[in-house]
Parts: sequence; structure tokens; C-alpha cells
Amino acid sequence: MEESKRYIRLGWFVVVCLTIVFAVLFLLGGRKLFQPTFTFETYFNESVAGLELGAPVRFRGVPLGQVAEILTSSATYERDVPLDKRREYIVVRARVNVSAKEADKLKRDAIQMVKMGLRAQTQLAGVTGQQYLAIDFLDPAKYPPLEFQWTPKYTYLPSARSLTGEIVANAQAFLANLNEANIKTLGQNLNVLIVDLDKKLSEAPVEKLIKNANATIERIDGILAAAPVDQTLRKLDSASGRLNALLAKPGLEQTLDNLAGISARLRKLAEDGDLDRMVTRIDGTVERLDALIGDNQYDARVIVQDLRVTADNLRTLSETVKRYPAGALVGGPPDKVQLPGNSR
Repeated sequence: MEESKRYIRLGWFVVVCLTIVFAVLFLLGGRKLFQPTFTFETYFNESVAGLELGAPVRFRGVPLGQVAEILTSSATYERDVPLDKRREYIVVRARVNVSAKEADKLKRDAIQMVKMGLRAQTQLAGVTGQQYLAIDFLDPAKYPPLEFQWTPKYTYLPSARSLTGEIVANAQAFLANLNEANIKTLGQNLNVLIVDLDKKLSEAPVEKLIKNANATIERIDGILAAAPVDQTLRKLDSASGRLNALLAKPGLEQTLDNLAGISARLRKLAEDGDLDRMVTRIDGTVERLDALIGDNQYDARVIVQDLRVTADNLRTLSETVKRYPAGALVGGPPDKVQLPGNSR
């Protein structure tokens, strides 16, 4: 009995644990398995590189679901179709998470919305390069549904060419048009332009231009003829004659020879080093004179003062000689000495 009770408890424990696990899984994401979804499929006749399973499906930027399957029409609907008659479309199936009521409404309104221009288009998500499936209303005349002969498994939503595909298609169309008619038209336009240019050059404006050039040349000739060109040339001739006479004088030649000799001697002194020694000696002499003057600055000042006194004495002597020449040579009597108390 005890052993059977132990097994019963173990069984209940396992059941409770499994129930808890399933509840956690349901809360984390298992509810999506039981939610109603609306599945549609679209076909592309171009590459969908970058579009992967689980890529978001958005209507004007609003997330609606994710891409569920990416297949080929040859493997899905054209297995029994001959190879040369297959469309080779890319089948993309997507799930939209909506309520059961909204899913039924989408199925009923799908045909009408397709006529209004509802299309599926691959677009790039930012700068990452990953593509997503965008749903929007576009021009139905510009993006007609693709042709096919099978019955879609899910609701069919026509596709629109991506922006990259449009750029490539426009470039190809431009090159095709350029290779065919536009080159011929461009050549014809160039020929017409060349003919018109030749015609315009052969008409009056070119002759008028030549006449204007001739008139300008004639005016320049007149200006040169009226200008004192002959007088200027005569002055230049006279100046050149005086210059030749000056150069022909022997004194100038002797002066040039003397200058050449002086420069030769200076060059020899510089090469022998005498000039450098002379400059060095002069520098030394100047330094010694500067030191001598600095050391005897007071004595020099006294000497200068004595010279000034001597000059004054000589000036006084010269004046005395002028007034009393004999007194300066023989000498006069001494001045009288007056004793104190004697009025006479």
C-alpha cells in the first residue's frame, strides 16, 4: 500500500510539473498558436535577395505579421507544367495576426482592395540592408497583377516592383532607348547644328569681322605714322653716338684699368688672408683704444681742462701784446704798494 501511494504521488507530481511547463510556454508565446491568422501570398518575377523567413510584414510602417514561407512557383504550382512554359515566380507567403472577425473581413474585402491598388513590395529596413514586406495602396495601372494559370492556395495579393528593381529597369530602358533611336536622333541633331554653324560662318558676320580687323590695322598704322617716331630714332642715334664717344676716351679706359687692378689686388689680399688679418688688427686696435679711454677717462678730462686754461692764458697774452708790445718784451714797473694809513 505504501509503495502504491508513493507511485500515485509521483504521478501527480509529474502531471503538475508538466502543467506548469505548458502554462509558462503558453504565456511566453504559445498563445500565437491558437490565435486566428490571415495568410496571403504574393508572387515576384524578380530577385527577393535579403528577404528572409520571419521578416516583418508592415502596412505603411505598422507591423502586421511576418513572412512565413518563401518558395518557387515551379516547385509549388508548376510541377506538371513543361519547363519552357513555367513562370518561375517567387512565391512569398505571409501571416497577419488578427482576430477571427478581422480575418473574415480581410478575406471578403481582399478582391476589392486589390482593385483599389493594394500591393506587396519588398523594401529595405534602414541601413542594415535587411528587407521586409511592405503593403500599401499604389497605382493599379502602373503595377498590374502578374499572369498565372494556377489557383492560389491562400488569398492572392499582387506585388509591385521594388525601388531597386525600378531603378535597374529604368536604367535598362534608358540604355535600350539610347542604343536605338536616341543615338540616331542625336546624330541628326549634331549634323543640323554643324550645317547651321557653317552657314552662319559663311554669311555676313564673318566678312564684317574681317572688315573690322582691317580697319583696326589701318588705324594702328595711322597712329604709328603720326607719332614722332623719326625724332625718337634720331635722339636714340645721337645718344648712342655720345655714349660711343665717352667709351672711346682714354681716360675712361685708364680708369677701368685702374679699377681692374684695384679689384685684382683686393682679390689677392682676400685670397692670401691679408685682408682678414688687417680687419682682425683693426678690431684689436679699436678694442685697445676703447679700454685705454675707459681706464684714463678722469686723466683725459683733467688734461682737457688744463688745455682750456692754457688757451685762455694765451688769449690774454695775445691781447696784452697787442696793447703794450714793449711791456710784454721788457716788462713794466711793478704796481705801487700803498701802505695802510697813508692817504697819499
